[in-house]
Amino acid sequence: MTESHSPERQERSEDPGVPEALPRSLVHARDRLGAGAVDRLWIFPPIRRGRRERGLVAVSLFLEGEERRRLLTLAYAAERTGKGLTLEHAFHEEGEAPPELLPRVMAGVVRRAGEAYGEPREVDIEGSEDRFAALVDEFDPRLLVGDRP
Repeated sequence: MTESHSPERQERSEDPGVPEALPRSLVHARDRLGAGAVDRLWIFPPIRRGRRERGLVAVSLFLEGEERRRLLTLAYAAERTGKGLTLEHAFHEEGEAPPELLPRVMAGVVRRAGEAYGEPREVDIEGSEDRFAALVDEFDPRLLVGDRP
C-alpha cells in the first residue's frame, strides 16, 4: 500500500502533536497493569492536529493458568496549551482470545478504522520489566518529566 500524499494527510504529518503523550501513556500502562502481566503491545500511530494528539495502544495481558490473553485498549488524548499539558487516559476491556488470533484482530481494527489509524507497531514484552523499560528508553527522557498532568 502506498503512502497517501493528500493535503490533509500531509498537513497532519507536519502537526507537532504532543511528543510526551505516547511515552507517558506507556508508563501509565506499565504502572497500572505491571510489566509482568503484559504479553505484547500494539502501538497505533497517533492522530495529530496542531498541539493536540489522540492515540491508541492495544495491550495483550497474560491470564494466569490459561493460554488465552485478555485484551485491553488504552486510548489517550493530549493537548499542549499556554497553560501546560493535559493528558487523559481511558482503559477499555475488549475481551479474551488465544494469542495467535490477536494479530488478525489488530489487522481487523486497521481495516475498520480506514485511514484513521494506520498499521500498529507490535512490541513483544513477554512479561519482561527489561523489555518494557527498553521500549520506554526509546523516547527522550525529557518527555517523561516536567508539567505532569
